[in-house]
Amino acid sequence: MDKSNNFLVKDKAVLITGCSSGIGRQIATTLAKHGFVVFATVRKEPDAENLHNVGLSNLVPLCPLDLTNLGHITEAARLVADGLSRRGIKGLHALINNAGGGTPAPIELMELEKFRMELQARVLGSVAMVQAFLPLIRHASGRIVWIMTPALIPTPYVTNIHACDFAIDCIARTLDIELKPWKIPNIRIKCGGIKTPSGLRTTSDVEAVLRRTSRERVSLYEKALKKWAKAMTGFDKKRTEPEMVAKVVLEALLAKRPRQKYSVGHMANAARLLEALPQPVGDRILKMRL
Repeated sequence: MDKSNNFLVKDKAVLITGCSSGIGRQIATTLAKHGFVVFATVRKEPDAENLHNVGLSNLVPLCPLDLTNLGHITEAARLVADGLSRRGIKGLHALINNAGGGTPAPIELMELEKFRMELQARVLGSVAMVQAFLPLIRHASGRIVWIMTPALIPTPYVTNIHACDFAIDCIARTLDIELKPWKIPNIRIKCGGIKTPSGLRTTSDVEAVLRRTSRERVSLYEKALKKWAKAMTGFDKKRTEPEMVAKVVLEALLAKRPRQKYSVGHMANAARLLEALPQPVGDRILKMRL
């Protein structure tokens, strides 16, 4: 534990969604090692047990929390409130909305049920989390952190991920305005290529799309998808370790006046620059890559 931060995080608690692996797990363990009380949510009991085995007394797994189940969110809010009361902690310093997934596919070939679940978890579920935990955040003069993709650009084949982030970006920015009377910042951590289990399955995910789709429709996209998957194989080798995301989150939580946006990860800055271009120019560049 970094003892230099002990005073800064004394009696501060955070809640993080999606802590079974990847970015969420790394944020949870990093913040716990720096002295935060961390409520780390997972959907499955083996993942909760795995977090218990880390051996950090201030790392508290919460299970089950499936963001498509509003009842889980209500129960999690009750458990966190009880946990804070037992520890004598005043409210919640941060809610970190991280959970989410998604698999690549052209919009024409997307599995609608999986897309619906992703929208329900990442958009509706995240709003439900805000509604459930805002009283605790307000009580601690806390903040809300959103883990998301690096730019609002129409990236081919990953609509089920990026469409959620378009919505989340709007929600976070709107909340930043609506919650101004209580000085509750909404912080967007824009993540480029990060080395996570889901981020390294591009080739197998594309192969699954090609297998489940009719031959007639596969022929329309097969060449482009295989070309894209090959390019992503090179991209995957340059992905940033999730520890860097955790470091940025820690910085945002310790800052007295955190920035509205932070960028981290491979190609995050390039994506940010592309987003800053006039929309027709950015779209033209993306079309040239196909």
